[in-house]
Amino acid sequence: MPIEFHQIHPHFVAEVSGVDLSAPITSEEAQIIEDGINQHGVLVFREQNISDEQQASFSRHFGKLEVPGLKSNITKAKDRRLGKYMADISNLDRGQNILAGDSRQRMFNLGNRFWHSDSSYRSVPSKFSLLSARVVPHHGGETQFADMCAAYDALDEKTKREIDGLICEHSLLYSRGRLGFGEFTKEEKANFKPVHQTLVRHHRATGRRSLFLSAHIGRIVGWSTPVARVLLEELTEFATRPEFVYTHRWRPFDLVIWDNRRTMHRACRFDDTTEVRDMRRTTVAGETPTVTGQLEELARA
Repeated sequence: MPIEFHQIHPHFVAEVSGVDLSAPITSEEAQIIEDGINQHGVLVFREQNISDEQQASFSRHFGKLEVPGLKSNITKAKDRRLGKYMADISNLDRGQNILAGDSRQRMFNLGNRFWHSDSSYRSVPSKFSLLSARVVPHHGGETQFADMCAAYDALDEKTKREIDGLICEHSLLYSRGRLGFGEFTKEEKANFKPVHQTLVRHHRATGRRSLFLSAHIGRIVGWSTPVARVLLEELTEFATRPEFVYTHRWRPFDLVIWDNRRTMHRACRFDDTTEVRDMRRTTVAGETPTVTGQLEELARA
């Protein structure tokens, strides 16, 4: 059965049929899937009951995998629940118990409910994210995606000219600061050191431009903080209007791949003190920074 894509949103997102991710795929099949990601931005695979090892193996077809948690999490290595390449997007501790309501780890993870792009706080931001649903809550816990290419295309020309070439500063210090985190350890401050990213990205595979927005942004280089944050808030409100957003209602064993180079996403709330949401993510590393050459010199000015 051939791999087929059925678009389920006017701008982006497709459901995929004709592939079983529990079995190895060929390089030709991997290329078909990557072409599908480039075209649709988000791909939904239903009924994929896979192991962590199978998920990681499938993910490697698209590039090198990031090692999560080294510089982006407060969870210590001894407390990790999953393997080296699996990001734990759950509300469980190593003993498979729901995190306590006042747990610092739980509070830190609430930042996933802000609109963001994975690993935008790394100097080389990520390429793809692959999220597998193992246990889903009865109510809530959806994931929303925003098409940042469609949002950019819909901007007026004056705004496009205004934001072209702007450089933003991204850090977990900013997104977690919005939650009320103000006391970070010296190690966390060093790990969360801000990086620079362009506000407008160019998608090399498609030639399209997109907004590169995220809750991790704290300022625009060369702008006063209040003015910058007002513009960023306005752009985020515009880019997350209903016509640009898809809400994925998870079923057990769904796997969703999204392109961080052209989408933003967030988790929706659920009762995380009584219900389990066990989600496991592999992340394909990006290939190049967004800020290079003259732009890097401008950022340092």
